[in-house]
Amino acid sequence: MSDALMSTYARLPVSFARGAGAVLWDSTGREYLDAVSGIAVCGLGHAHPGVAEALCAQAGTLIHTSNLYEIPLQAELATQLAERSGMETAFFCNSGAEANEAAIKLARLYGHRRGIARPAVVVAEGSFHGRTLATLTATGNRRVQAGFEPLVPGFLRVPYNDLDGLRAIARNSPDAVAVLLEPIQGESGVRVPDPGYLAGVRALCDEFGWLMMLDEVQTGIARTGDWFAFQHEAVRPDVIALAKGLGNGVPIGACLAHGPAAALFTPGTHASTFGGNPLACSAALAVLRTITEQDLVTRAAQLGERIREGLARGLPPAAGVREIRGRGLMIGIELNRPCTDLVQRALERGLLINVTAERVIRLLPPLILSDAQAERIVNEVCGLVQAFCVAA
Repeated sequence: MSDALMSTYARLPVSFARGAGAVLWDSTGREYLDAVSGIAVCGLGHAHPGVAEALCAQAGTLIHTSNLYEIPLQAELATQLAERSGMETAFFCNSGAEANEAAIKLARLYGHRRGIARPAVVVAEGSFHGRTLATLTATGNRRVQAGFEPLVPGFLRVPYNDLDGLRAIARNSPDAVAVLLEPIQGESGVRVPDPGYLAGVRALCDEFGWLMMLDEVQTGIARTGDWFAFQHEAVRPDVIALAKGLGNGVPIGACLAHGPAAALFTPGTHASTFGGNPLACSAALAVLRTITEQDLVTRAAQLGERIREGLARGLPPAAGVREIRGRGLMIGIELNRPCTDLVQRALERGLLINVTAERVIRLLPPLILSDAQAERIVNEVCGLVQAFCVAA
């Protein structure tokens, strides 16, 4: 690795030269099955022909003009996202952190318009919302905050999946104006809340006049077997943050809003130079079109259930597995001991996996995964875990 790069990543000793679908090839020509998808980004896999065609066509016509002018592709993308989500308006940016920053700014505008001088946003322990100063503060992980103090004021913390704790804050914190949550916590180990949790959050927000804001950066765009994870409970939030799978690798984020949050931003209150430019929007539209035409929402739900069932058969509790959990193609396997070494061991076997929260194997394979590839992931992971736990 070049000394000219800042040392912000502990990179694995591999460099990929090309990809196709769920497969990558490194610079030596060795093949790998990708069960990470660029951390839930490449839902359509690598070098998807529909995305590539859209990008090439747009790059040969117009890449960027800035938001000083109308961008028809941006308006079309906003309309399509609104139709799928039940939201009304969209602000486009370049990443999930930026989308969450926009959500936080919406909450503060909302609070000030209600006459609250120091509005606060309720966030969950164990959450991850980004690495800008505001989203870093909102993140419920002291490890990633250390060294970046002073943090941003205006956040209140509550345990995840705890409606009683949320109600206690609502009753005792008059400055609270919104709650920002992941419908499934990703970085803290694919933590799926109890059934009815999101519906309970929606009811509390309605009761206390809060904005319900969901970070769907990792869960959105069909990852969990529905367009958005909140749709599994048939609730509608006020704000949604999106990124990752929206552009299939092209940087694009979106903050969607509904109801009282939909018209809070006005000219001059928020902006992005690159956000929603024609190139990024062409990629996102190709993603939405492909997922719809191939019914990959249903495919993600079915494949995810098949993979979890296969893992449950191959990894009984005696194998050192505490829990297999997830929804759609967002799957976590929690072991009873730290297992970060499994990432390197899997790499040596030609499989890309991820370990988060030290002891949770996280699988985020592409939505276009074949049945045979899904079976291989199950078999490889079961073999890795069994060998790891026996050796331990």
